[in-house]
Amino acid sequence: MRIHVVADPADSDGGYVAERLVQRGAELVPVDRDALPAFETLGPSDLVLLLGSDKSAHEERWIDSVTAEVRLIRAALVSGTPVMGICYGVQVLARALGGTSWRADRPELGWQRVDTTDAVLCPEGPWGQMHSDVFSPGPTSRVIGTSWRGPQCIVDDQWGARAIGWQFHPEVTPTTYERWVAEGYYGDTGDDPKELVRQAHANAPRARNLAHALTDSALRYLGVDADGSS
Repeated sequence: MRIHVVADPADSDGGYVAERLVQRGAELVPVDRDALPAFETLGPSDLVLLLGSDKSAHEERWIDSVTAEVRLIRAALVSGTPVMGICYGVQVLARALGGTSWRADRPELGWQRVDTTDAVLCPEGPWGQMHSDVFSPGPTSRVIGTSWRGPQCIVDDQWGARAIGWQFHPEVTPTTYERWVAEGYYGDTGDDPKELVRQAHANAPRARNLAHALTDSALRYLGVDADGSS
């Protein structure tokens, strides 16, 4: 199973999701989000995984990066290669599928439960949240998870191969979450940084198990199995 992982070079840790993929026999191939090649030049690919970013998909300054990623997503799906997106990854995925994204009135932080209509592909959690943007799905996508901020999970099977994406962070480890809090990119929201870090460590054992189970469920939905067939 060969998986191309699209990420920012400075924040490319796939955490619990990448850990589970490797346990399932995956070869993870990093792809620089800031220098994306055409999908056709990547070589054999069983899955494209889009990780998070501190970028905003709706901001004009990132238009070239977003356009290139949208092009790669569409080419992957049309060619029969499934796509999985996390946080920023699902925002770009939504845009590739005809949706959009924008700045939220307030960031969504900490460990939060989600409302779900599919407890297999979008369990209620709680899940780690750290994002300042929200998205709206395209016309062919189906929302199966929400929070009071907006959609939390979409699935789509109308572009050739299947796609799934989560706004929350199933992959995030306490170490990574603590670094994000320290960086404070979400601004001054009044949230207690120490409480956010405490939640990350308190939820770690459950979060890892949930992420592994979710990764397994997503692979089944996407039609990708442990030996690389899709």
